[in-house]
Amino acid sequence: MASPPRRIVVISAEIGAGHDGAADELSRRLMDAGYEVDRHDFLNLLPPRLGRVLRNAYAFELHAAPWAWGRMLSALERHGRLGRAVGGMFARLAARRTTAVTGPGTAAVVSTYPLASQALGRLRRTGRLTAPVATFLTDMSIHPLWVADGVDLHLALHPVASSEAGHRGAAEVVVSGPLVAPAFRPSSSEEERRSERARLGLPIGPQLTLVVAGSWGVGEVEKTAREIAATRLAIPVIACGSNSALRDHLLENGVGVPLGWVNDMPALLRSTDVVIQNAGGLTSLEAMASGVPVVSYRCLPGHGVSNAAALDEAGLAVWIRDQTALAPTLRAVLEAPGRWATGPLKAFSAWPTPDHAIARLVNPCPVPGHPGPGRPAQLVPSAPEPPALSLNAAS
Repeated sequence: MASPPRRIVVISAEIGAGHDGAADELSRRLMDAGYEVDRHDFLNLLPPRLGRVLRNAYAFELHAAPWAWGRMLSALERHGRLGRAVGGMFARLAARRTTAVTGPGTAAVVSTYPLASQALGRLRRTGRLTAPVATFLTDMSIHPLWVADGVDLHLALHPVASSEAGHRGAAEVVVSGPLVAPAFRPSSSEEERRSERARLGLPIGPQLTLVVAGSWGVGEVEKTAREIAATRLAIPVIACGSNSALRDHLLENGVGVPLGWVNDMPALLRSTDVVIQNAGGLTSLEAMASGVPVVSYRCLPGHGVSNAAALDEAGLAVWIRDQTALAPTLRAVLEAPGRWATGPLKAFSAWPTPDHAIARLVNPCPVPGHPGPGRPAQLVPSAPEPPALSLNAAS
């Protein structure tokens, strides 16, 4: 009897670092479980040069006119027909190449990028793709483009995201928590924190806030850092990512401690006392896994604001909506960091992991000792949701 296929196709997109980061960790876990993983970038599945144009246009908009990005996302959400048209257009453009990489011998296909999910869902419901399809929802807030007819399973970070995905029409949703590498863990001791600060060239004694703005370093980063410094509660350390112009500008003007591209992000997170974020992306989840409190402030229009609202609703990260609340909120977090970091750690340990969910999608038949028995609908027993953190002091 022929063995069942063990090849899983994972499709991401080099749009920022969050989609690829989730795909990287998922691929690692699946390969550790014995699956063959075939990785693809959705931008390369589009007609030649179109993917690069899409990426560059997105980057330019976030740098030069983030308000325009926010308005476009809002328009696609308000006008469902327009959103479906956009998703369908990219699905058709990528259909030929997507079909080629998800052919015979594929046990399952997983997307970590919404436009890839649209393409896969279209192929699935028209019968051109026979393998089951899962979408890993990398965001806490779920834009309609994330939910595609034909996708068999949607994996959500939290019940708040799961509920929104269901509201958007997702047929099957499972809460599975984030995809964060094991290197992101709480600090083992104060000595380890001090040692890592010294190795990274950070101030040893004072409390530090890490300002993150995605891998591209976009948003009101300088304003955020200056306002943190003005509170005199902590020194802002700014992760500028690939935005070397921003780092040079901050260095020239003596704003905080600006860093370029950081290769050891786990150590940097463990070295800081609070993370201030503006997009609700992968770094926020990595900080939570590291036991570091996360605060949302001066968020990017569109997905940044909606993710901040969802994180706040879930009790995972307080959202500061006004500058006057910055100092009191920062003071509250710095005085009792454990209170703000415990909730996320408990929440994400309450549910099965995404790789187990996908293994069960691939292998629905019970196998003793295998992480994959059961159908997706039976995958997650109703686990009690951890109590939401009270944020009254910061509202």
